[in-house]
Amino acid sequence: MSHILDRPAWSALTSVHANLAEGNSQALRYPPSIVPFAAAIDARPKSLTALSNLLAEGETLAIFEAGPLTIPAELTVAVESKGVQMVAQQPYERISDSRIEPLTEADAADMLELALLTKPGPFTLRAQMLGTFWGVKVDGRLVAMAGQRMRQPGFAELSGLCTHPDFQGRGLGKLLFRYVAGEISARGDTVYLHAYASNTHAIALYETLGFQLRAEMAIAFLTRPSAEQARRQ
Repeated sequence: MSHILDRPAWSALTSVHANLAEGNSQALRYPPSIVPFAAAIDARPKSLTALSNLLAEGETLAIFEAGPLTIPAELTVAVESKGVQMVAQQPYERISDSRIEPLTEADAADMLELALLTKPGPFTLRAQMLGTFWGVKVDGRLVAMAGQRMRQPGFAELSGLCTHPDFQGRGLGKLLFRYVAGEISARGDTVYLHAYASNTHAIALYETLGFQLRAEMAIAFLTRPSAEQARRQ
């Protein structure tokens, strides 16, 4: 029997984030200005065609789920990778720290700049549409942040965790990690997260923080070739 987190984008877009969903009953995606995640309801040809139709030429979408991926024939794999999904084994205590503050739309450009520098995963100016983010600023400069991305009934993904290289090694990442996890737990949701399988250092850290591997995930970023490229294939 499948788990609600086996196909996290689909389960989020058909529940908590349904207000953000674009598509139809066969395939859905988040607005690309927010995050590139998309999913089909299943691997039937009709569903894969619907997924393909969500993508315009020049756009990119990302699909990921537990187990092997089925790629629509009309799309091209730009990047393919392996990831892991980890779930907290118990709720986190809510903590407070005067250095942490909620981030707002006024912080969006600084958040994107930090994310582009540290590469925690897909990130956009509108990432806050997915959930609340918190950060630490030094002399008005955003130096660390973390927040929430996908949500399903009873679950919330901790994401966007990053610290500016000039401020690493000071415990800010771990502080924000515990803070966001505590906020999610206080709401009654179970915290989960994703990491690239190659990032063994981060995975080991998450294990020490109380997370356990739930599933191996397949990840693919897909593009639609231009008409000229399609003719050449």
